Amino acid sequence: MHITTNQLLDQLYKASHADTRFLSSILADDVSWNVAHPLNSIQGRDAFVREWLEPLYVSLPDLERRPLIALETGDGSGWAAGTGFFVGTFSEPLFGIPASGRTLFLRYTELARSADGVIVESYLIPDFLDAMLQVGVYPLRPCLGYAGAIPAPLTQDGLLPDHSDLARNESTKKLIMDMLDGLRAYDGRSLQSMDLARFWHPDFMWYGPAGIGTTRGIEGFRAQHQGPFLEGFPDRDVDHHACTVACGEYVSSGGWKHKHATHSRGGGMGIHASGIHLELRVMDIWRREGDLLVENWVAIDICHMLQQMGLDVFAQMRGLIGGTARG
Repeated sequence: MHITTNQLLDQLYKASHADTRFLSSILADDVSWNVAHPLNSIQGRDAFVREWLEPLYVSLPDLERRPLIALETGDGSGWAAGTGFFVGTFSEPLFGIPASGRTLFLRYTELARSADGVIVESYLIPDFLDAMLQVGVYPLRPCLGYAGAIPAPLTQDGLLPDHSDLARNESTKKLIMDMLDGLRAYDGRSLQSMDLARFWHPDFMWYGPAGIGTTRGIEGFRAQHQGPFLEGFPDRDVDHHACTVACGEYVSSGGWKHKHATHSRGGGMGIHASGIHLELRVMDIWRREGDLLVENWVAIDICHMLQQMGLDVFAQMRGLIGGTARG
């Protein structure tokens, strides 16, 4: 019986981190598990358990993985994509983020690939900044967009939608790629030069990560994310060679390194220009209706981005905790 990548991921987070025999039936010995900063590249099953799975279970002992979207590619490559929440009682600190003793919804976005019945490769962005926001130790300026929990698709059909119509998959993928070509047409002056109205519904929802937030409509996106971001990173480039998972009305694109940009001006995250050329870790999941895109779930490893710009978010958080304790 063929087991899918999403089924393996579901089993993985129901397994005990101490059950090495069972984990060996889910993960390749040399699995490459890439997690957002501060974990970054984790190589091998033992390192995965030690550096990611065990700390997660210690912090959230009643851990439950709740996907909102779970996609499987129809091209036989073994790639899957998804987004949702790791949910549990935040009982112990997680990578320095202080435990609250209350329920934590740790947003995640992932791309994973299986081969021969085991996961061999994964890219995972947990939104650690949002966890900081939930427990009151968020060290950055307020989000320009809405800083709150993201919803499931409006159509409530994001869990394993049909990917058997290969022509439809390719049509959705082409819509995304054409839209990304439009984004690359930015002339350095006018946001209208990207002509988003050709691809986006007027009430388009952009579910951004903590640090940016959620925006509605093209003008909301321009005002609360795209404009400030391009002010700081006018040469950002979208890499079409990242992995894509096309599944009916949905496509996920991204991975590492998905975008490049030079922090050449102020703006962006409200930080003075560093002049540094950055590698951006980004994953997107898009949903279409007809010929227009209507929803976009966006993960950006902002902690890694800011680290390259000279700002250690986790150090800033520790300073905030210390200041609160002294106060």
